[in-house]
Amino acid sequence: MALVQIVETPRWKKILTFVGPGFLVSVAYLDPGNLETDLQAGADQKYELLWIVFIGLVYALIIQSRSANLGVATGKHLSEHCKMEYPPAVNYCLWALAEVAVIAADIPEVIGTAVALNMLLKVPIWAGVLLAGLNTLLLLGLQRYGIRKLEIVIVVLLLVVGGCFFAVMVHARPSAEEIVTGMFVPKLDSGRATRDAVALLGALIMPHNLYLHSALVISRKIQHSSEGIRSASRYFMLESGVALFFTFLINVAVVSVSASVCSRPQVSPQVDKSQCKDITLQSAAVLLKNALGNWSSKLFAISLLASGQSSTVTGTYAGQFIMQGFLDLKMKLWLRNLVTRCIAIAPSLVVCIIGGSAGASRLIIIASMILSFDLPFALVPLLRFTSREAKMHQHKSSITVTILSWILGFGTIGINMYFITTSLAGWITSGRLPKVLSALVATIMFPAMVAYVVMLMYLICKPEMPPPGSESLQADVASGGRRTPTRDSNSAGSDRIETVEEISTCL
Repeated sequence: MALVQIVETPRWKKILTFVGPGFLVSVAYLDPGNLETDLQAGADQKYELLWIVFIGLVYALIIQSRSANLGVATGKHLSEHCKMEYPPAVNYCLWALAEVAVIAADIPEVIGTAVALNMLLKVPIWAGVLLAGLNTLLLLGLQRYGIRKLEIVIVVLLLVVGGCFFAVMVHARPSAEEIVTGMFVPKLDSGRATRDAVALLGALIMPHNLYLHSALVISRKIQHSSEGIRSASRYFMLESGVALFFTFLINVAVVSVSASVCSRPQVSPQVDKSQCKDITLQSAAVLLKNALGNWSSKLFAISLLASGQSSTVTGTYAGQFIMQGFLDLKMKLWLRNLVTRCIAIAPSLVVCIIGGSAGASRLIIIASMILSFDLPFALVPLLRFTSREAKMHQHKSSITVTILSWILGFGTIGINMYFITTSLAGWITSGRLPKVLSALVATIMFPAMVAYVVMLMYLICKPEMPPPGSESLQADVASGGRRTPTRDSNSAGSDRIETVEEISTCL
């Protein structure tokens, strides 16, 4: 990756040279899956969950800033740190989970693009999936001309998404007073409101985003002095804040449009209330067409196309860094793009060919569950690395930020676990699955959850790896302690700790 030279003067030019990574990361908070969740939340709860969106994006800023700081302070991204820190078996598990997260994140993005092409050009869904993959490869080809060109294209696509939804919101005429109340007055009136709130929070943080942000900030050529790193971290924090604030405004617009359309008969007299239940990307276009006219559904399709294309580009880009960091593969850029893209779109293509649009909608729900399952395996290593002096030196997170990050991290893990278990339990007990299949799923769930918890406990409790050759480790070994250093060829001779003993010690 060619480095972007930082322009020191004038100040506004210096700020502009830091603009880019935060906006590339922010598109994940506006992917088609998030748009669908926003539309359903607005239809069900009107403006009452806007405070959840606000809190979620503040939390996202805290977590994303940790990811950026890791890259700025160490010059390495998250997947490279994982490779250095963990034994090979754990490293390969984390890589596999990260690749699954990229595929799961790509599913709603590719399907959203395909649905948009179907709305605008009547292209079959399966053909739209193929076109989405091809378009993504073409956009990623801009890397040949530097990361700044790709960043500009993504920012333009974000502006398209925002412009389309703000135009629809003006015509939908939502209540400004209710919007402000919904942002700042916490309220959960029912069990359905709680489920919608959990879905909103679960849809925000994407595992691949944590890998991506730590890698993108390395594209800036900063001064590697203490003051240079602190200054760069502040600028990236500011840039991420601006990008996520813009994302927040678009999310508010999406929720407000569906809230106004589904709750104000004077705005949408032609809307049947049944259309506001179980909203999908395709039914949302029909809803807007009936409520506000054909032009609104076209604007929705354009915004969906821009959202899908921008988020698939960043997802594939994250996949490149994940593959390179965990496996240290030396591949040509075009080949790495092609491999990552083919892996990502394969599930969407198969489901769309077999199940059509109905199968695509169900696949988006499954993808959100997979992302909720995967998130802790990127989040926990990130929080551990950024709070450790051995990696971050004087740039490690402060005690306050560390405590806040872990509280938010455990809260997110709890919310996602609730979402996964309630969704799976609902499927098992709903009677929609054959009894034999329901029994099989229930039988597999218990050992799978046990393995899940054990893996998380290992990541949380793994003792800090001392620097190579440290006297403390040598003294520990000489005294016959339980820690047994082993050699890991992937970390250039770094000392490792036996995995089984660490888990038992933690438990």
